[in-house]
Amino acid sequence: MAFASSVSPSMHGLLSNALSRESNATKKICPSTLSLSQRSPVSKMDLNCQWSQRKLLTFHACISVTDGQETSVENFPLPKGDNWSVHKFGGTCVGSSQRIQNVAQIIINDDSERKLVVVSAMSKVTDMMYDLIYKAQSRDDSYIAALDAVLEKHKLTAHDLLEGDDLATFLSRLHDDINNLKAMLRAIYIAGHATESFTDFVVGHGELWSAQMLASLVRKARMDCNWMDTRDVIIVNPTGSNQVDPDYLESEKRLDQWFLQHPSKTIIATGFIASTPQNIPTTLKRDGSDFSAAIMGSLLRARQVTIWTDVDGVYSADPRKVSEAVVLKTLSYQEAWEMSYFGANVLHPRTIIPVMQYGIPIIIRNIFNLSAPGTIICRPSINEFDNRQGLEPFVKGFATIDNLALVNVEGTGMAGVPGTASAIFGAVKDVEANVIMISQASSEHSVCFAVPEKEVEAVAKALKSRFREALAAGRLSQVAIIPNCSILATVGQKMASTPGVSATLFNALAKANINVRAIAQGCSEYNITVVVKREDCVRALKAVHSRFYLSRTTVAMGIVGPGLIGGTLLDQLRDQASVLKEKFNIDLRVMGITGSRKMLLSDTGIDLSRWRELQKEKGEVADLEKFVQNVHGNHFIPNTVLVDCTSDSAIASHYYDWLRRGIHVITPNKKANSGPLDQYLRLRALQRQSYTHYFYEATVGAGLPIISTLQGLLETGDKILQIEGIFSGTLSYIFNNFIGARTFSEVVAEAKEKGFTEPDPRDDLSGTDVARKVIILARESGLQLELPDIRVDSLVAESLRDSASGEEFLQQLPQYDQEMAKKRQDADDAGEVLRYVGVVDVVKQSGAVTLRRYRKDHAFAQLSGSDNIISFTTERYNKLQPLIVRGPGAGAQVTAGGIFCDILRLASYLGAPS
Repeated sequence: MAFASSVSPSMHGLLSNALSRESNATKKICPSTLSLSQRSPVSKMDLNCQWSQRKLLTFHACISVTDGQETSVENFPLPKGDNWSVHKFGGTCVGSSQRIQNVAQIIINDDSERKLVVVSAMSKVTDMMYDLIYKAQSRDDSYIAALDAVLEKHKLTAHDLLEGDDLATFLSRLHDDINNLKAMLRAIYIAGHATESFTDFVVGHGELWSAQMLASLVRKARMDCNWMDTRDVIIVNPTGSNQVDPDYLESEKRLDQWFLQHPSKTIIATGFIASTPQNIPTTLKRDGSDFSAAIMGSLLRARQVTIWTDVDGVYSADPRKVSEAVVLKTLSYQEAWEMSYFGANVLHPRTIIPVMQYGIPIIIRNIFNLSAPGTIICRPSINEFDNRQGLEPFVKGFATIDNLALVNVEGTGMAGVPGTASAIFGAVKDVEANVIMISQASSEHSVCFAVPEKEVEAVAKALKSRFREALAAGRLSQVAIIPNCSILATVGQKMASTPGVSATLFNALAKANINVRAIAQGCSEYNITVVVKREDCVRALKAVHSRFYLSRTTVAMGIVGPGLIGGTLLDQLRDQASVLKEKFNIDLRVMGITGSRKMLLSDTGIDLSRWRELQKEKGEVADLEKFVQNVHGNHFIPNTVLVDCTSDSAIASHYYDWLRRGIHVITPNKKANSGPLDQYLRLRALQRQSYTHYFYEATVGAGLPIISTLQGLLETGDKILQIEGIFSGTLSYIFNNFIGARTFSEVVAEAKEKGFTEPDPRDDLSGTDVARKVIILARESGLQLELPDIRVDSLVAESLRDSASGEEFLQQLPQYDQEMAKKRQDADDAGEVLRYVGVVDVVKQSGAVTLRRYRKDHAFAQLSGSDNIISFTTERYNKLQPLIVRGPGAGAQVTAGGIFCDILRLASYLGAPS
């Protein structure tokens, strides 16, 4: 191998022997054996991409020059095309002997006819090799011990993997390499300097060792396998920007020559390393192993290139910042290019270039999760662009770059002056700063661009120097620096010509209260880039990701009152949440649960399978305002609803403020709609003027569709004449069972024992609860009545209203059994039954709660248990044939079910499928 001309004569002499021995030590001879493989999951993968159907290409070179001799290769052509698959395994994949065995098994299981496998150095080895160079040129004697550690690491791994001749051969080569490296590092130690060529030569050894060990392991499975030092094949030309440009023609020629000497169906190749046209060892720089795989895939015209890593694929956003990030099934080359440029953990942009020209797909897969299909980077299909109404979002992913500063060059003298932009960016180039983004208004009054924060001082200094005269003359007003910035890039090929993407993006940022400092979008429309404050970056990322990736019917919920009704609702949500999300795309997330003393808060959603346990473990002191802020303050979920499961008038008093803040409200609490008329009218007016929903079906009849039926009648133009019904499940049960010889007090006690009544039965028997339901229905019908306007016939005798407790009331109630028995007997003698009903007379504009008698063939007489029944008499449904709604009207399950129905009704209003 030749050396760079910059090497000093003394250094050249010290290193020449080491390199000579290295060259000899890397000659490869492998036996040819028949490949025996199993079905690979990769081969089963539906690539779902449209790439050109490449026919098998065969190279027919007439003459190859090897070691100065002419050799015919007519009989040893290198087959190219779809029969090749390329795999790349990074340092994490080959980080230990067990992981190398896993890699070997994947190679063995791949049933491709031919395969080329690119491997990195073992995990951390490349860093260890760079450390050797640093210590040697710093004249730090510890480089010797560090090199011994490198030796020991590979010896132990080899002993775990290999045996017999394979082990002996590898260890012999390893010791030769280590001795050569000691000589080279000694020379560097003496000179106190290492050229780039020497550094590249040293650090590339990790790949040589891992490739040799893996090849030996694969051969143990009786596979036809050779290992390749890609410095013999891949030829690159270094550029001035710490990058290299592959020479594909020369590399293809050398690959053909290599294959002539080592015809193999399985090739284990080193990643990261290459040679210059002068045969000087070099590297492919950052992400070099990925680049190696892409180059080899291009040279072989392979069917696919699989990049094995430790993640399931390419995510829609950094999952460490956005918990809802999803693995993308496909990405176009352009999308992957854009996302990787802006910091996403995808691929380096240059990795895509070699395979792109031949339409070779790149698959990103997780070696630790073989069941995950991964992400396919390929040409998008024609149908993908035609299907604009498809479920796949127009935006594929989001990426961020932190630690940036904005430079703003501003002045009226810039407008219409040719060469200004050239002068600006010429100055930036002079200090070798990297411009990440550029934005210029059409007025040409200012040019704004982003650079890494560590480079901004040099840029500002260069600009002020270049435009010193313009600044002094006032043609330029300022060169301003805005520090602490981050870039957020929104990427998607289907964004092109799709109306509303930008509007959705900026609306999401606005809702999250994030100020955009600069904007850039190319005419390709694949990328919209915005600059935000650094401290806003993660919030901005979450906000835009949620808007594009979460369902429009993702709802942040807060449950107030986790008692009997609220707790039952939470259990129903727990049991049904996954079904709703899977079948109807309704994502209900309970972000907070609060009682009167303790509350439980979450930023992502409470685990409803453990909410009671979590409330005990992590509950904090209840604070209603903090609770509301936690539920509604999550700007990353499009919709917020608070569900009040209490009967507390103080909670109901907050509805107006919640609706005004854009929070939907659902409740079975009757206090708001039956409270003071002016507050009710104000609440309903706000709800109608805003786009915020207020649902309260369960305030009347538990889970029965009474409110919605009434609203439907009115909205379709019917006129309500009268509403009459048994609205109390408790009183329905009492009078349905107040028959025969049973006493009234006996039935009331039984209802309490079964849990139908309130702790104090007077709350039910007083008729106040029924009166509230009557006032709600009256107001829905257009009557402006107050609660005192409703006439109520209480079933609690005057003398018992002041009883000290519910127990005392029940003890004294039998003294009125005779009176109630007489009423029952009178009704029975007339062929009638007693029923406690509420009545809304719209014609007379009145309401009442009273004990009435009905014929035994009347619908109200046919009830059983705790059923409710409501009769609507309207112009369409006359008195002889009223509209009747009947069903269970009490119990936690049906009441919670009614609330749940309102939640789903809200979701349908927000866009969920019906």
